Amino acid sequence: MMIDLELSTSLLFCLIPFLFLFFIKTTLTNVFPSSKSTSKIPKSYPIIGSYFSILANKDRRIQWTCDVIQNTSNLTFTLNRPFGFRQIFTANPSNVQHMLKTQFHIYQKGNVLKTTMADFLGDGIFNVDGDIWKYQRQVASHEFNTKSLRNFVETVVDTELNERLIPILATAAAKKTVVDFQDILQRFAFDNICKIAFGYDPAYLLPSLPQAKFAVAFEEAVRLSSERVNAIFPFLWKIKRKLNIGSEKKFGAAVDEVRQFAKELVKEKQRELKEKTSLESVDLLSRFLSTGHSDENFVTDIVISFILAGRDTTSAALTWFFWLISGHPEVESQILKEIKAKSECPVYDEVKDMIYTHASLCESMRFYPPVPIDSKAAAEDNILPDGTFVKKGTRVSYHPYAMGRVEKLRGKDWAEFRPERWLDKDDVSDNWTFVAMDTYTYPVFQAGPRICLGKEMAFLQMKRVVAGVLRRFKVVPVVEKGVEPVFVSYLTAKMKGGFPVTIEERNSTNL
Repeated sequence: MMIDLELSTSLLFCLIPFLFLFFIKTTLTNVFPSSKSTSKIPKSYPIIGSYFSILANKDRRIQWTCDVIQNTSNLTFTLNRPFGFRQIFTANPSNVQHMLKTQFHIYQKGNVLKTTMADFLGDGIFNVDGDIWKYQRQVASHEFNTKSLRNFVETVVDTELNERLIPILATAAAKKTVVDFQDILQRFAFDNICKIAFGYDPAYLLPSLPQAKFAVAFEEAVRLSSERVNAIFPFLWKIKRKLNIGSEKKFGAAVDEVRQFAKELVKEKQRELKEKTSLESVDLLSRFLSTGHSDENFVTDIVISFILAGRDTTSAALTWFFWLISGHPEVESQILKEIKAKSECPVYDEVKDMIYTHASLCESMRFYPPVPIDSKAAAEDNILPDGTFVKKGTRVSYHPYAMGRVEKLRGKDWAEFRPERWLDKDDVSDNWTFVAMDTYTYPVFQAGPRICLGKEMAFLQMKRVVAGVLRRFKVVPVVEKGVEPVFVSYLTAKMKGGFPVTIEERNSTNL
């Protein structure tokens, strides 16, 4: 322990000249702030790389890298990080296909990213490659057949919607209170993923909106693990972890709370499987345990990964969707028209066939993808289709956020929220037909072998929420005129500070 402490102290002393330089730069930036942000490829210096640019844009990392990409000829640029590390950002569909399909075996999670996320995600499906990833994907795939999807919508989602979400919104409308819709949607999604994946109801979406220790810890773990991934000097968080101080001390406590919750789910399911010869329904956790895996830590990793997938992505997509349609009444009107036309259909058939709503959700995620950037690491030297050289070990990040905003890909009207760009209308029947975009041009759900297993489930859940909420209520953001919410990204997208709204009951005759 003494040797480790001396090593850490020596490292800190070695950094003093750099820290002093950074302090001066930060101070000058605060005293003489830049009047405008630059979209040019950031200037790089010996040793520290583009540190100053990275620091200046640390709170708008997604938007900054998007701006730089938009001003490149090949939609790709290389960011020089301190101490010779490089990261490539791309919004070039050819590069994305190369990474996610053609050269899938080369572009993996990589040891650096896996080590960074190991404390939180362990060997869960989002943090592994090879046989461990294949095994988890194969077992999980059984949960996404038509029968399971119908059951998910007609029982799990519909029950949560009618017995919890709608009553809370009705109360808010009656009392004219402001609610954080982002928080409510996260609670809704959390209850749903726990029910369908683990056969457990956490009852997190209740009128009292309880602050469950696990949920608070999960949010903290997501935020702090994201800070690790995007750290300018990764060795600093490693030193803090070794000394158990600062953000790493908080992170450790949050992860302990999350893992304890997940382990209790696993133990309870193990008891349930022992006591019953057959279960009424087979959930995801039961499938994994039934395959003979007795390693508690491994199954716990699986549980945490699926909570992350089910809770944060759909709630993020819905949050930004409701924000966008609040400013586009013509889109909301078309959605309401579709809801009225489908109101007599069975629940599953209703949401499955909501084509205009589906297009509106796709358009919303074009602007605000739940995972705005995703990274891989090159297992060997490689050259991207646009000619960019990738050295072994280099982190390569494809950028769905930028891909939704590039004129070369989306046309001159890319800044318009227009669901019709996803649709064709039949001149005879006047019906819409959905026209999907190439997954490598729109990799919101990834693409290739790792394309999201829960894509269809996510759309069904989102469309059911949209239909259930908009059929009865109008969601009105509480913001000053002309002020837009701030898009931030941890492991998934968030609306900074939440999404305060008021809820208004609709006059049924106006639907």
